[in-house]
Amino acid sequence: MNNRYFADATGEGVANDQKTARTFGVLFIVTFLTSIPAALLLQPVLNDPAGYLTGAGQGTQIRLAVFLEFLLIIANVGTAVVLYPIARRRSKILAIGYVAARIIECVFIAAGILFMLGLVSLHHDSPGSTDLALMLAALKDWTFLLGPGLVVPLGNGLILGYLMYSSGLVPRRMTWLGMIGGPLLLVGNLGVLFGLWQPTAAAGLFVAPEFLWELLLGMYAALWGLRCAAPVVAGSER
Repeated sequence: MNNRYFADATGEGVANDQKTARTFGVLFIVTFLTSIPAALLLQPVLNDPAGYLTGAGQGTQIRLAVFLEFLLIIANVGTAVVLYPIARRRSKILAIGYVAARIIECVFIAAGILFMLGLVSLHHDSPGSTDLALMLAALKDWTFLLGPGLVVPLGNGLILGYLMYSSGLVPRRMTWLGMIGGPLLLVGNLGVLFGLWQPTAAAGLFVAPEFLWELLLGMYAALWGLRCAAPVVAGSER
């Protein structure tokens, strides 16, 4: 099988690709800096939505978490859009698949944001609607399970992991964390979906490989860029 190299594999083209790669890495790190604090801020409210509704309220805390999740949406989509010009040279199908997965994930995150803002409105306008507050909190939990819980293992784990493995854009040993961690996390969250275990059960085992994969990928790309000048197999853009 014949190999061909990028037309821009030297000079300014490589420099531009490395800037793009580092931007991808920074955006990936931003997803950690927004999603984790947002989850920590929302957890007390999700644990006791009725208490939030009838108490003094944590409106500012929820609004801050919502803002962080809005930034998370921007960063998520940014990782896919920024990577696409480089990734499509290796596999157009995988590149499009990663963009699609990120968009689907962000739709669920946006829905969760709306449910949290609805909870804030209830606190102001109808503090006695505890049943509705419980429902909104439950819906937020479901959006997290369906979006970051089920879509991320496919998009960031399997699709992105295999794309990086097959292209050699990052060290291949690192990509196994994604290709193993993605299915592992998917199994863990499917178990939650079908009521086989609680979300907290064996959370570290299911989450750890995928978490490490995304963290290492972001740090590697931000610090060293990607191996953009590696050869591309002919026909990979189809």
